[in-house]
Amino acid sequence: MERFKSYGGVHVNSAYDSTLDEPPVYEETNFPNGEHRTVRPSVVSAFGHDTLDRVPNIDFYRNAGSVSGHRAVRPSLQELHDVFQKNGAISVPDTVEDDDKGSDGTPSDDLESAVPTDSNNGAVKFGWIRGVLVRCMLNIWGVMLFIRLSWIFGQAGWGLGIVIVLLSCVVTTITGLSMSAICTNGVVRGGGAYYLISRSLGPEFGGSIGLIFAFANAVAVAMYVVGFAETVVELLKDNDAIMVDEINDIRIVGCITVVLLLAISVAGMEWEAKAQIVLLVILLVAIVNVFVGTVIPATEAQKSKGIFNYHPKIFSENFTPDFREGETFFSVFAIFFPAATGILAGANISGDLRDPQGAIPKGTLLAILITGLTYLAVALCVSATVVRDATGNTTDLISPAGAPCTGSAVAACELGYNFSSCAVETCKFGLINNNQVMTMVSGFGPLIIAGTFSATLSSALASLVSAPKVFQALCKDNIYKILHFFAKGHGKNNEPIRGYVLTFIISVAFILIGNLNTIAPIISNFFLASYALINFSCFHASYAKSPGWRPAYKYYNMWLSLLGALLCCVVMFVINWWAALLTYGIEILLYVYVTVKKPDVNWGSSTQAVTFVSAVSNALSLSAVEDHVKNFRPQILALTGSARTRPALLDLAHSFSKNYGLCLTCEVFLGPRSEALKEMNNGIEKNQMWLLKAKRKAFYAAVVGENFRDGAKSLLQASGLGRMKPNTIMIGFKGNWRTAGTEAVQSYVGILHDAFDFEHGTVVLRMNQGLDVSHIVEAEEEMLKAAREQQAVEDEMMPNGEKARGLFRKSRKPSQQVLTTRVSVCGPPPPQVAKMNERLLEASAQFKKKQPKGTIDVWWLFDDGGLTLLLPYILTTRKKWKDSKLRIFIAGQPGRSELDKDEMKSLLQKFRINCSDINVIDDIHVQPRSDSLKKLEDMIEPFRLHEESKDHAQAEAMRRDQPWKITDEELSTFEEKTSLQVRLNEVLQENSKSANLIIVSMPIARKESVSDFLYMAWLDILTKDLPPTLLIRGNHKSVLTFYS
Repeated sequence: MERFKSYGGVHVNSAYDSTLDEPPVYEETNFPNGEHRTVRPSVVSAFGHDTLDRVPNIDFYRNAGSVSGHRAVRPSLQELHDVFQKNGAISVPDTVEDDDKGSDGTPSDDLESAVPTDSNNGAVKFGWIRGVLVRCMLNIWGVMLFIRLSWIFGQAGWGLGIVIVLLSCVVTTITGLSMSAICTNGVVRGGGAYYLISRSLGPEFGGSIGLIFAFANAVAVAMYVVGFAETVVELLKDNDAIMVDEINDIRIVGCITVVLLLAISVAGMEWEAKAQIVLLVILLVAIVNVFVGTVIPATEAQKSKGIFNYHPKIFSENFTPDFREGETFFSVFAIFFPAATGILAGANISGDLRDPQGAIPKGTLLAILITGLTYLAVALCVSATVVRDATGNTTDLISPAGAPCTGSAVAACELGYNFSSCAVETCKFGLINNNQVMTMVSGFGPLIIAGTFSATLSSALASLVSAPKVFQALCKDNIYKILHFFAKGHGKNNEPIRGYVLTFIISVAFILIGNLNTIAPIISNFFLASYALINFSCFHASYAKSPGWRPAYKYYNMWLSLLGALLCCVVMFVINWWAALLTYGIEILLYVYVTVKKPDVNWGSSTQAVTFVSAVSNALSLSAVEDHVKNFRPQILALTGSARTRPALLDLAHSFSKNYGLCLTCEVFLGPRSEALKEMNNGIEKNQMWLLKAKRKAFYAAVVGENFRDGAKSLLQASGLGRMKPNTIMIGFKGNWRTAGTEAVQSYVGILHDAFDFEHGTVVLRMNQGLDVSHIVEAEEEMLKAAREQQAVEDEMMPNGEKARGLFRKSRKPSQQVLTTRVSVCGPPPPQVAKMNERLLEASAQFKKKQPKGTIDVWWLFDDGGLTLLLPYILTTRKKWKDSKLRIFIAGQPGRSELDKDEMKSLLQKFRINCSDINVIDDIHVQPRSDSLKKLEDMIEPFRLHEESKDHAQAEAMRRDQPWKITDEELSTFEEKTSLQVRLNEVLQENSKSANLIIVSMPIARKESVSDFLYMAWLDILTKDLPPTLLIRGNHKSVLTFYS
């Protein structure tokens, strides 16, 4: 979809009222960094001096590509800060040439940022009367007014009849109030009910209701047209002019009518609006005709059919209900309620309204009031002039010898007619028995027929326009990608021609094959589901108390909206219980589909706001309760760097936390503060989006630090919220410690000391191939960037001056030399490097896939509170690790191996942790082999001080100059512990060489006693030449319990 650009001069925009906010004049400017902006030639500051700061202005708050005026760009905080620091010349950029990104950096490919084509300058926009009031009245005034209203008041009496009308109006009025609040809480675009619901509750609710609402309108066209065709066929039948037979004649007339209505719709909104005005005039004349007929003196023929002039006896007799043929209050209400629907007719063309925020509330609520009063007035007039039963015989007069008047014929008796026979046999006339009462009451019968035609055709025309408009808005948002074909509009009003054709096909199909008596309750329920969600949207947004919920329309109440939503749900079941269940079922299926597909949109829905409120509330609730060992779960702080840099570390951390615990993937940015901050801010959103796309349930966190240790220390202290704080740090083994330099090693070991100081569990992962794939990721990104820039160059060179679309619409003209250089830099590496990279990538993906049958070997050598045992147990509960069995290895004393094994078995049973084997190693104390010791000696040789071979003064000087080196005294003091690490590696090689994963209790080095290089040598020699190995040390607080 193309985006709106800021061009030189004043942009003419039909959706933008220049009298409210006159945009400034701009000039084209290219900045040194290649960014293309337009700037104001001069800025007159309100503060008496030239400044980059801007006074508040509406242009700063528009979406990218906004159709409602110029989009301006306020200076960023960094720009303001940098300018003052540099004390340089102040440049004043005002607007930016938009690309396909929204103002917040998120994709803005939705209705808010739709681009008007040049032909939109002559678009037809309606005011609140023609656009909303007229449409709603025509849609609410249906055939019910002339055909069934008399029957409803005959069955229920005018007492309960008023309740039925008022109850219907209450539901629609509450919905109207909720809709008024929603549509005055920001700019409203095209899409009507779908737009309001989707922007309030999110794409899941909006996408599900939008599709069934558009379908309901399409089928409603068929319903209204069939109602029209049936009336026409009745006239043909009365005049012996049937063409084929009644059913086929209805189909023929219906299809011809739909074609004519389609022609009016496709001709444009102006023609459709004119047709609606004509139909409204006919309908108003027909309604007036009814009132006129009630005051014209009744003829003898009318009286015989139960039609008299106003009489208090008739009015009082018709007050009480007289339900017949199994009808009840609710069944009669279910028949009437669809007549009160149609309040969304104006909202459905919200994109064609001049001021939808003002027009929709005013027009909809006034239409509900006018139509409600009309229904009551017509019904009460008829109830005061027509009795319930009449024979139609002019000879049924009162005579002295005749039978006495009984039942519902008392009022007629007083007026000289005896309709007592209707109590025994069914009569053909009266309020209950004849649907043509309105025609007979009226002053001129054919006008009622014309009114019936007008009511059906106007409703059909409104639905025929509504369905494609709503459907087009849904397709533009690309929630259902397969339907995006129908998003394209044509002409000055962006008419959805393809949607019209689809609606035409659906309506003709239902006219030809549909059983409309079955379909009707489903359609009514579809509309009611929309009303329910509009009410719930208003309640939900109010309940979330989001600062962004500031509707200009104040006459609403969140609890009233909730009541309206519940009433709509109740009415759905009152109308038809199976149709209600079917509606809910379809909506749930579509909701699940959209949720699974996760459309790439962000509309700031109230669902997000409520989720946030719930998260804060739950976090506070957790903080009020102390942690319990039974509820302990590892909350991982993984020092992965960028989210893509160490995939194996992230995958294993994610396996521990999965969806049930906290996982933070953390990065520390080093370097000059200003540069590091900029890099960090640019990467936060990108890394979090990558985690979401990779389906890693983790959060990305980053800090800027003077060195790696300071940054990690900040993360250890400040990460998390309340009880949701990391309790376990996870870090990769520093494989290059011998070449990294003193500062890097001290920083790395210092992080481990800090983790122990802050009482965090500590996990170190070592893999022989390494963990860091950052060089491969960078090379991949560089190649992608080069390819995209090449594509941008090709797009700029497209014939006919076509513009490129997508992420690279900004003017970029890199030279071929630059592209060649970039590609050459990313060229194929030497074979040995390529093979290493291949092995590295393979190892990095090791924990992504299902693990083969094998074992997880747990060397639980020291009791650290149980973390060394709990983490591997958690792994075995994951699907990828279910084929890996636990093997437990413990250190034992010679001669009591069986006793140690039984004790461990008993402990594991109490912990309810299953393992395939328990091994007691009773020869760990044995001196390691000389070749193994030689490896350690070679490892630490470059870092030894060898002070004992020097005199005392020289030795002191060496210690002072190189305090980080390993002294002979230190080696002697920790000789046994050093030998233990070497011996453990030998035992690990013997027992766990084929394990899928090895977990070993991590040795601890005392601060200021064990040098950093000796400690690194311990960790290195312990885990050398082994399968993937985890060194784990808990914080020595119990994380396992055998109590219930």
